[in-house]
Amino acid sequence: MSSAIDLHGQPHVDRYLETDGEDGYHWRNGTTILILFTKGRKSGQERRHALIFREHEGAYLVVASKGGTDAPPAWFVNLQADPNVEVQIKGERFKAFARVATPDEKPAMWAKMAEVWPDYDEYQKKTSREIPVVVLERA
Repeated sequence: MSSAIDLHGQPHVDRYLETDGEDGYHWRNGTTILILFTKGRKSGQERRHALIFREHEGAYLVVASKGGTDAPPAWFVNLQADPNVEVQIKGERFKAFARVATPDEKPAMWAKMAEVWPDYDEYQKKTSREIPVVVLERA
């Protein structure tokens, strides 16, 4: 089994999908990874992204941080155009609906995500963009 810690970007996605998450589900600092499938808003092509997630009240949370850059990640822009996405967790792939956490929901959800990846707090300090928490609900 290869070391999941060394996986990033497309190689991470590929290895995760090849092994049903055996390699790539467990990542750095105790985080877990899902694969988010979106549709390119211009190309219509399937896009695949490995993202840190946490389960929350039957849904799954991810953060559209892009390391604190002023521009949101492409996957977030794509799901804003089409919130009907697919998610793979380990060997299970399912349809989901993506939405941005409401102002009332976000503080608790943000805290839950920052608990496993404290860099999210640093990312928010680097940008004036409000970094959204995305809620993925099974369709």
